[in-house]
Amino acid sequence: MQFSLVRLTSPEAAPLLAGLRLEYDARYGEGAGDSVDEIGASEFDAPHGGFLVLRDGEHTVAGGGIHRYSADTAEIKRMWTNPNYRRQGHATIVLAQLERLARDLGFARVRLETGYAQPEALALYRSLGYTDIGNYGVYEGAYGFERTLTAPADMLRTDAVASVLA
Repeated sequence: MQFSLVRLTSPEAAPLLAGLRLEYDARYGEGAGDSVDEIGASEFDAPHGGFLVLRDGEHTVAGGGIHRYSADTAEIKRMWTNPNYRRQGHATIVLAQLERLARDLGFARVRLETGYAQPEALALYRSLGYTDIGNYGVYEGAYGFERTLTAPADMLRTDAVASVLA
């Protein structure tokens, strides 16, 4: 498996975004997937953002992006894992890589939001020590989370990342 830093408009990101749209429509109702386009693609470009895709050969496994939320905070958006690859630790690895990217871009913290119909995501963020900050966005019933970025040795275990990518 291999991570690639891509533009949100790249062909490598297309399967992830299509899957995310379908998932939002299924969990929240017809048209909910349109929210995937709420932030312009250029917001995920350097120097204040990035988009990562994890692939297994030709298959898109998982990915997500960051964009500048404020001067010292990056927001994680568009995180998704292909249903055929779930429950294997890929979301944790994507999150660790997004945190690393945010830190490398000079951000001191990351924040994200997820919806009430995504109990797996809620459990993941809580299990990884993200702080619940309440709903900070525009989505009714959403949960906001935040995490202060630390030195690499204190981040999500990099040996777990290496074992999955090996």
